[in-house]
Amino acid sequence: MREAVRRTVLIVEDDDDLRRLFRTALTIAGYAVEEAADGAAAIYRLHTNPPSLVLLDLDLPTVSGFIVHQEIAAHAHTRDIPVVIITGSTLNLDHVDVACVLRKPVDPEKLVTTVRQCLQAGTGTVY
Repeated sequence: MREAVRRTVLIVEDDDDLRRLFRTALTIAGYAVEEAADGAAAIYRLHTNPPSLVLLDLDLPTVSGFIVHQEIAAHAHTRDIPVVIITGSTLNLDHVDVACVLRKPVDPEKLVTTVRQCLQAGTGTVY
């Protein structure tokens, strides 16, 4: 858990209740947490204070999660940040180069385990 204390997770989720659930689970696990309720806020936070990992919903207001992901990949100071897509969509996401994919609903324990594994491995995995 010591390593987790130094890690910051940016939660990009427009659902207030889910964002609160994710924040609580990750904070209890020792992660520092930043939040963005839409894609535009996420892009701003990415460029002002890049996190260790991004937890990214795809269906966001103002700017979609796909565009946020493209923005992360397009810049040298953010392109190596692992991205965990968390979505209720049944779309095939094999073409999206991300560390991990979680399908909603997500158990808080599974969320923490996935974040930990994706920070360590950075490999593409679907849970």
